[in-house]
Amino acid sequence: MGPAKVVIGDLDTVGAERTVHDIEVVGGVAVSQKCNVTIWDDQVALFELAIAKFGVVDIVVPNAGVPELGQFQQVSFKDGKPLKPDTRTIDVNLFGLIYSTHLAQHYLDVKREPNDDGLKAIVLIGSVASWVGIPRGAMYAASKHAVLGIMRSLYPEFKFKNIRIATIHPFFAGNSFLEFLQVAPNYPIDTNMVPIPIKLFLAGIPLVPVARIAGAIIHAATNPDPETNGAAFLLNDDGPVFMVPREEFKLGVYKMVDARSNMLLRGAAGVAFYTRFIKDSVRILGKPALITVAAATAAKVSWDNRELILDCVHKYVSLG
Repeated sequence: MGPAKVVIGDLDTVGAERTVHDIEVVGGVAVSQKCNVTIWDDQVALFELAIAKFGVVDIVVPNAGVPELGQFQQVSFKDGKPLKPDTRTIDVNLFGLIYSTHLAQHYLDVKREPNDDGLKAIVLIGSVASWVGIPRGAMYAASKHAVLGIMRSLYPEFKFKNIRIATIHPFFAGNSFLEFLQVAPNYPIDTNMVPIPIKLFLAGIPLVPVARIAGAIIHAATNPDPETNGAAFLLNDDGPVFMVPREEFKLGVYKMVDARSNMLLRGAAGVAFYTRFIKDSVRILGKPALITVAAATAAKVSWDNRELILDCVHKYVSLG
């Protein structure tokens, strides 16, 4: 196995180049490019750079994120009329991630041979806010709740494509002062995403070491155990990383929702489902269109079973 090959996209080109240098110092190979994750063409260009530089893409980590921007709870006005809210948090944290994940489905398969079971993975960055509401952070919590939902929705299909997917959910990230002095003197002591009032509120509370978050990402992407695929990894403080297996999403309120969903699926096989289906079809399509569809379906069924039907007709005529 050769050295790590890393492609970095960031608006902060100086910080990206610094990270490239750090990777190269320890024997890796890296390249960076300016990228605004909210711009589709920027993301396409970044993936194209990866293919041009290294030939393939194996792991994708949509890591861009911003805190709550704007005041969603405060309605602003211009000329006496409400202005639309600031949605930059959603644009970066959700739509940027959606762009990356959508593109990853293609680029992870570039030059991939049929039946190739080599490593392919997408690791999404959620938050503790994927699980709980954040006061004064409606847009941020909405974006991070969505990240978990995206992972859970994509897992079943990605499993059959042999692409791993998982989410990482850290509490507020940062290095302790000792770690800052020992291993990260060239980097901020925290991620600079948290406003000063929140930093003061968190004073004395253990933060999640950035290196531990990175370790969780690598573990989620590379662990061959099928049970870790489609799982969520929680980092609540500077302690252990907790894995939430897929099946545990069915506990508590999730159990109620899962039971309801299973009931609906079972009901889909019953008479009640078909009754509702016909009623809804009439409402949506109208009677003329539905009659046309029904006639076409009957014609196809008749044609597919023409030998059986003709045999029955012959027997009926003979009996007559």
